[in-house]
Formats: sequence, structure tokens, C-alpha cells
Amino acid sequence: MSQICPSDFKVDKERIAKAVREILAAVGENPDREGLRETPNRVARMYEELFSGMRQNPRSLLQTVFTEKYEEMVVLRDITFNSICEHHLMPFEGKAHIAYLPDGKVVGLSKLARASWMPMPCARRCRNGSPRNWPM
Repeated sequence: MSQICPSDFKVDKERIAKAVREILAAVGENPDREGLRETPNRVARMYEELFSGMRQNPRSLLQTVFTEKYEEMVVLRDITFNSICEHHLMPFEGKAHIAYLPDGKVVGLSKLARASWMPMPCARRCRNGSPRNWPM
């Protein structure tokens, strides 16, 4: 399983903004141009949000269960998620599906959906594209 960042870890937005400014200059843009002036800061805030799942442990959401005599499969479909391709640092979106046999204990559906946004198969962290390679 991949390491989850410590909960006190903070994204270095200033460092990201400086790097984005350098990228803009490297591709021939003027980072001081009116339309680009705030772009490095916007990109830094975007990365902070997109990587927010790295500081959360999905198990913490799944601690609250309810005892329920229910023996059929619980299915939650079409959970929209977004992540970052680790090869190109490009954002992408997808849909996740979760199914489980409750065995006398059920988890709230909203908790399952939120867990899919964290460092599980559909996390807000870098992904190498293949679900087979995502940490569980």
C-alpha cells in the first residue's frame, strides 16, 4: 500500500506557484501579463485541492457502521471522482463503483462515496492510469 502523507503535511503552494511561473516563461509566455499574473497561484490552489486526499485516511470514514440484518449486496454506482495522472500531471475524471456484502454491518452510502475520493482506487493523488496499480 502506498504511504499516506502525514496529516500535518501542507502543500507548498508558494513553491508550486514559482514552478508554474517558470513553466510559463519556459514556453515563451510572459508570466507578468495581465491574463497570467494570477495563474501560478490558481494552479497552486488547484493542486492543493486535487491532492487533498493524500492527507486523509479512508479507514477513518468507514469506522462508523450500523448493525443491520441485511444479506444482499450493497452497491453504489457512478461516483464521480477526479485525480492526477502521475506521468503527465494532467487532471482526469472518472466514475467509481463500490459493492460489498455487509455481513451484518452496513456503512452509510455518503461515507462510501467520500472514501472513493481518498487514497483508495479513486483517490485525489497521482495515479499511473491502471486500476491494477492503485493502492487498496
